[in-house]
Amino acid sequence: MEKNKAVNIPRSGKLFFKTYISFAALITIFAISLGVFYMRMYDSTMIKSNTEDLKQKAVNLAQKCSACFTSNDYESWFAYYQYLVDIDSLDTVTVSNSSANIPLGENFTGQYGLSEMNRDKVREMTKATIDTLYPVTGTGYSSSHDCTTIIVSAPVMGYDGECAGVLFVFMDVNAERQIVASTTRMIIISSLVALIIAFAFAIPFVNALTKPISSIRSTALTLASGDYKARTDIHAKDELGELAEAMDFLAGKLAQNEIDRNNAEQMRLDFFANVSHELRTPITVMRAYTESLVDGVVTDPDKIKQYYQRMNAESIAMERLVGDLLTLSKMQNPDFQIEKEPVNLKQVFNDLVRAAGTMAEEKRITIDYKICDDPCIMMGDYERLRQMFLVIIDNAIKFSDEDSIIHVKLECDSKIYASVADEGVGISKEEIPYIFDKFYRSKLRQNAKGSGLGLAIAKNICIKHNGEIKVESEKGKGTTFTFIFEPETKVRRK
Repeated sequence: MEKNKAVNIPRSGKLFFKTYISFAALITIFAISLGVFYMRMYDSTMIKSNTEDLKQKAVNLAQKCSACFTSNDYESWFAYYQYLVDIDSLDTVTVSNSSANIPLGENFTGQYGLSEMNRDKVREMTKATIDTLYPVTGTGYSSSHDCTTIIVSAPVMGYDGECAGVLFVFMDVNAERQIVASTTRMIIISSLVALIIAFAFAIPFVNALTKPISSIRSTALTLASGDYKARTDIHAKDELGELAEAMDFLAGKLAQNEIDRNNAEQMRLDFFANVSHELRTPITVMRAYTESLVDGVVTDPDKIKQYYQRMNAESIAMERLVGDLLTLSKMQNPDFQIEKEPVNLKQVFNDLVRAAGTMAEEKRITIDYKICDDPCIMMGDYERLRQMFLVIIDNAIKFSDEDSIIHVKLECDSKIYASVADEGVGISKEEIPYIFDKFYRSKLRQNAKGSGLGLAIAKNICIKHNGEIKVESEKGKGTTFTFIFEPETKVRRK
């Protein structure tokens, strides 16, 4: 990815528009569906309710007609019927059952208030009522009113329990339909007003939903362009807030990775510069001696031998430097794995103390060696561990004064503690954080010939053994290096 590469970030409100349209369509469909459902339900309920009401009235009217007919009280029937018609505005028709022994007489039959009706429907319902002796309901067309009517027929019982005739009651549904139409208009108007209000209030809600998404998208594109300082600045307590927080976390990680990459690049440049500097001096010295020998400038045998010895020393120094560089490079490789086996650190330290004894004798330095009685077994590489501790002991001898003491201690309990303490010049607090850096060398005369790689190698070997290294030092009083490792039994339990 090229840093700071221009990225086109469109500012159109497509997401807002799509979300708003979807919301509007959903509300509209819901309102229409609810209105249609309500109107159909209202119409069906109204027809059903009116039919049941009309059925009960037809039964009551038929019973009254039957009572008046069997008592031959025509005047009471007419008065009752007229009273009922005046109150409920009912249209009725009574039809005589010609098959009955005593059918309804002319005084009880005829129509009142309805001149025309669906004759076929009436004949069909008459037969059904006579056959079942139960009320029958239906709908028919009234030509006089030019409308659909609800029709209910009820049997009029005569003498000896036979059906003397059938009473029909009619109801014009136009008035009810007008009520339904008026209600429908009110529902439509209310729905439109509600939709307008809903659409108006939907704008801030949709904006609150789409604005964070647009901000997250913009931040992602800005990060893609190489600007890792971009943040969403969204602090919502919902899924969008969690997404924004994850995006900001990613931006922070990318920024840190960019810093690490720049640091690694700078370290690489510094590494090559340091290597070049470290190799240039011995190569220059060797070239000078070689040219002197080749040109025959030096003829004295002792001088020639001295030159060869110096050239050999410089070669050894370069070989050691290259070896240290290869070792450090190998230790810093994440894929490099040390072949571990059970190692007794007591043997490592016994070997080290014997090897360091010769170097210590040159400065009359005493090595105070204290070791625990129990075996200190850990999983590791014997030679690498020896190399690591040898670097520390070598430095302790190098930076200690003559006739001083170096304290070496090895303890094994729940963890293994190995420490090397000297009584030398010490390290200042400002220098301690940097002593493990590659090519870092103090300006002390004792370190004039050092490569600055020893402590870096020691630390990486410690890390490869899952260990921990601590440094305590006081200027002019000495330095203590402490290594902490897991014993072999604990490693196995893991």
